[in-house]
Amino acid sequence: MGITEHLFRTTGTGWALSALALLLVLGELGWLLPRLRREAAIAVSVILASSVIAVGALLWWQLSVPMGWVFHVVLALVFGHIGWALGQRLPRLPAVQRTAPAPAAAQPQRPASAGVPDRSTLGRYRIERELGRGAMGAVYLGRDPKIGRQVAIKTMALSREFAGDELVEARERFFREAETAGRLQHPDIVTIFDAGEDQELAYIAMEYLKGDDLEVYTQAPKLLPVATVLNVVARIADALAYAHSQGVVHRDIKPANVMVDLSGDAVKVTDFGIARVADSARTRTGMVLGTPSYMSPEQMAGRRVDGRSDLYSLGVLLFQLLTGRLPHRSDSMATLMHQIANDPAPDVRSLRPDLPEGLARVVALALEKRPEARYPSGQQLAADLRAVAARLQAAGVQPKPVDASAAPPDSSGFAATVKMDRADTGHNSSL
Repeated sequence: MGITEHLFRTTGTGWALSALALLLVLGELGWLLPRLRREAAIAVSVILASSVIAVGALLWWQLSVPMGWVFHVVLALVFGHIGWALGQRLPRLPAVQRTAPAPAAAQPQRPASAGVPDRSTLGRYRIERELGRGAMGAVYLGRDPKIGRQVAIKTMALSREFAGDELVEARERFFREAETAGRLQHPDIVTIFDAGEDQELAYIAMEYLKGDDLEVYTQAPKLLPVATVLNVVARIADALAYAHSQGVVHRDIKPANVMVDLSGDAVKVTDFGIARVADSARTRTGMVLGTPSYMSPEQMAGRRVDGRSDLYSLGVLLFQLLTGRLPHRSDSMATLMHQIANDPAPDVRSLRPDLPEGLARVVALALEKRPEARYPSGQQLAADLRAVAARLQAAGVQPKPVDASAAPPDSSGFAATVKMDRADTGHNSSL
């Protein structure tokens, strides 16, 4: 090979490598450095400058490329200085926390059932604040930005309770139940606006209700007047009658799932459809969760339930609103189950002798052990309650309030919203 040909080839190779080095430099200065923190930018500049110098040395030593060494050294010094200067202007990396973490006991504790990250949006809804948390999710106060309406958003972290095919089935069940509940249009049933899923978190957006749940009024001295109790429970019975006519069974009637606004004469039954999804988790784990004190005998036994099971639960609620006590109480789950299945509920007048006999018969009929012996429909229960209220009004009789000292609050482990092993099943006591 002649000297001219050798110089041509080596010079062409050198300039090709030089052009490649120049492209790398421009890419580093114009694209890479602005995306790095200070320490990383400086390190990249130093490494790339060293690489360019090394390439220049290789060209000069192996290929005898004219000016190769000088060009690459100058290129490395120029762009290295620029890269260093740019790197100094970038923000520092955050300091590494070197102190030992606080002991577990000193750290703020969150419910083990929470499991739902704090967020600012859920679907299309803006989250304003958290209303509460339960075993399967949380409840938020949100706002629909399209129309500016406040909504209550109940979430269920299905992926924490199910996996694989069970998760697919639970998701389908959730949306099926939400769709069914969304078709319920009754003035005393909370309105469901929307259902969706955001990052594997299923949610239902529903009417945001003001007022208190009935839990507030289940113990003396805050028991409601008898006339008010009869009106509220009759309206719940009417709402259940409508839901049952649509083929929907609530499955979890309890004080926390009924909202009242006494000043506005509002009564709303909440959480239709939620209990059935939670039931599938209970069945899967073999655990009885939630509020067994309000369960009907057939529900407690795991048998198929219909609307009459809801009426039994409503009977328990009626008993508690009148007396401040539950009809069956025990610190033992086994004993409580036996009582619900076998022991007749006490006569409501044994705790409130001032109540009329007709009302005692209504309560007893609602609490019959056998479904076929109970009220066949919510309409009939509501009619009997209103008949009792009319007789009381006509007679001008107002039963005396329960003496708080004579009726101590329930201290049973299964009273009110009983929790077993885990937190409550996520039913919204704030709605």
